[in-house]
Amino acid sequence: MKGSYLAFLGRLTAEKGPEEAIRIADAANMPLRVAAKIPRAETTYFKKCLQPHLDGEKVQLIGEVNDAKKQPFLANAACLLFPINWPEPFGLVMIQAMACGTPVIAFGSSSVPEVIQDGVTGFIVKDEDQAIAAVHKLDQLDRRRVRAVFEQRFSASRMAREYEREYHKLLAVAAQGPSVESCCIRAVNSVEMT
Repeated sequence: MKGSYLAFLGRLTAEKGPEEAIRIADAANMPLRVAAKIPRAETTYFKKCLQPHLDGEKVQLIGEVNDAKKQPFLANAACLLFPINWPEPFGLVMIQAMACGTPVIAFGSSSVPEVIQDGVTGFIVKDEDQAIAAVHKLDQLDRRRVRAVFEQRFSASRMAREYEREYHKLLAVAAQGPSVESCCIRAVNSVEMT
């Protein structure tokens, strides 16, 4: 298994699951590196629920990372832990990990099943026990395959190709006759004239 630590990246709020990440790492007997911002409104939560677990070794807060530091942080991790407790609309951090070839272990809610291919780019789990078991199965995943799936599904070049394809569809429809918009404008104009 590549990577000597588990990674957590995100805001330190209860809904993002940092407490769960700490428990998962502890039970899996792996260090956890936390790259995160502490929102002002979450200072009490941080001091009460998270700070007591930060020992600088098993659980280390490295603070917020910029784009230059994010890539090596994720690339050198055994996996990204994504134990969310809310309806995450997308979860960009999962994509960022996959771009580095780093698998993701995530609770299977919200957008997770749309982003992670279970057993290919990571593991989708129901609870902490399954997440702990998944940590011990990380060596079954091919990090080159994780990166390849990222390229196929989420790269900028793929997005550009998809936009181009949609524009061609629109142009083909426009070439077949007047657009819906121009028909509506003519209809409104004809109603106004009467």
